[in-house]
Amino acid sequence: MPVIEYRCPNCGSGMNFDGNTGMLSCPSCGRQDNIDQIPDPLKKQVFTENEIKSYHCTSCGADLVTDADTSATTCSFCGAAVVLSDRLSGELAPAMVIPFAITKETAKEAFKKWCKNGLLTPSGFMTADRIKEITGIYVPFWLYELHNRIEVHGRATKVRSYTQGDYHYTETQHYEIYRKIRLNYVNLPIDASKKMDDKLMDKLEPFPYNQLKDFKTPYLAGYIAEKYSYTDDELYPRAKEKTRPYIESYIASTVSGYTSVSYTDKQIDTTLKNADYVLLPVWMVYYDFNRTEYTFAMNGQTGKVVGRPPISKAKVAGWFAGVSAVSFLSIKVVAWMMGGGFL
Repeated sequence: MPVIEYRCPNCGSGMNFDGNTGMLSCPSCGRQDNIDQIPDPLKKQVFTENEIKSYHCTSCGADLVTDADTSATTCSFCGAAVVLSDRLSGELAPAMVIPFAITKETAKEAFKKWCKNGLLTPSGFMTADRIKEITGIYVPFWLYELHNRIEVHGRATKVRSYTQGDYHYTETQHYEIYRKIRLNYVNLPIDASKKMDDKLMDKLEPFPYNQLKDFKTPYLAGYIAEKYSYTDDELYPRAKEKTRPYIESYIASTVSGYTSVSYTDKQIDTTLKNADYVLLPVWMVYYDFNRTEYTFAMNGQTGKVVGRPPISKAKVAGWFAGVSAVSFLSIKVVAWMMGGGFL
């Protein structure tokens, strides 16, 4: 089976992608190669199968068994970085990739710092000394370009109240409203891996799309990569649904200044202009605390961490007690300033 491994021409060691330099780097002798100058063997490959396969590590000869969604991994026996070329060719070849900019050590330190900022997390969790595993994964996404044609009909009112002499007046003006809007969204990311938590991946945004590069396999060396589980057509409904809150918010911004607004008709016509298959860098952090495993994700370019840490009941109780005490004291001070008593 086709396996791509990048060996150092100087010392023969396996080479990995270095997020700090953007080069293919040898950890043994320090050699660094420019990825743009390395021929990509995938351009000659044609994808033929989609199933669990057995591969041979070119470093130690061990058998590597992977599921159908894995396209890059490391050998469990010798640690060599391997790219499974037939999982990244033909229709499964990504168009672009955002390379990792944060190394594993930097990611680990950034996660520890993030843990220490948890005001309501248990003290034991904040020490961040129970990291079970931290894995760099290129997660498959579809980047959509959606064009929206919107027409809105509705009614609005402006209400003004005033007093004149002994009378209080309320004046209500009624309006017919019409809006014709064009909204285009580009680089709308939708996670295409069935293994990943969609909500977790959504919270990692935004990714720096100015860092997108034409896909080349050396970027994957030393990391795990997944191929997409769902096509762009299958995820198109989710992409449209994801833009809906932004569209509604924009419509609302065009009818501000009224006391009330009600819509009688709202037409949103969405057209899919383009969808690119890309790989985006994510550090997955698995953390053991009180015999429970917690999963967190970190944006491999920006360092943003997302996930739900444990909550300390004692700290929550203390926080509410503090808020109650402050509120009680504030009420007492106000009562004293007004010359009243407080029981």
